[in-house]
Formats: sequence, structure tokens, C-alpha cells
Amino acid sequence: MEVISKIGRRKTSVARLYLKDGNGEISINGRTLESYFPSEIHKIIINQPMKLVNADGKFDIKVNVRGGGFKGQAEAIRLAVSRALCEVDEEYKPLLKKEGFLTRDPRMVERKKYGRRKARRRFQFSKR
Repeated sequence: MEVISKIGRRKTSVARLYLKDGNGEISINGRTLESYFPSEIHKIIINQPMKLVNADGKFDIKVNVRGGGFKGQAEAIRLAVSRALCEVDEEYKPLLKKEGFLTRDPRMVERKKYGRRKARRRFQFSKR
């Protein structure tokens, strides 16, 4: 099997993923999964697609991820893993689609407007 390259995005995070046959090693920005994501919930998010299709330990994953926070990066990686698994085997697509792993979440932070404290929050009104 050749190397499969996919991209995943969430909020401002962009994850470029390279998937190939192997023994289940996950490398993120040159570091292991455990050292890059110390929180257990982020590791679970990344491994969800693999567990769903019973592909744990079958593929080596190398990821370059930029932008955003830990949660956005983890969800961007999950989308990229799901897309790569669909290319490996088309039978995985209905399972992943049903769980919502193939849907790009379009929610982004709304920009701050002038004359406001945040995007919609106004400054405190003082009558006197």
C-alpha cells in the first residue's frame, strides 16, 4: 500500500495526514500522541474512527498540524483520519458518515465588530 495523504480542518486548525500500513504508531509534529496530547479526551477523539472500523494497530499515521488549540487540532486530525480510511476501503464510508466523522464542522469564531467589546457584546450602558 502506498502512502495516503489527506487534509482535515476544524476552526483555525489544519491537519495534513499521511497514512500507511504499519503497526499503529501515531506521530504528530514529530512527537508521539501521548506527548503531544496529554489529555485523554483528545486521544479518544483522534482514535474514534479507527476504533469504529476495527482498524486499531493496522496503520501508521504521521500528522503535521498547525493553528488553533488542542480541541480544534484533535478534531481536524479525526476528520483527516476518517477521510484516509475511506480511501483505504469504501465500505468504511457509511459507518463513518453515520457517526458524523466525514462532516467538516463549519463553525468558526465570529469576528469582533468596531464599537463593541466582542463580536456581539456591547459595552456596559450607564444611564448616569
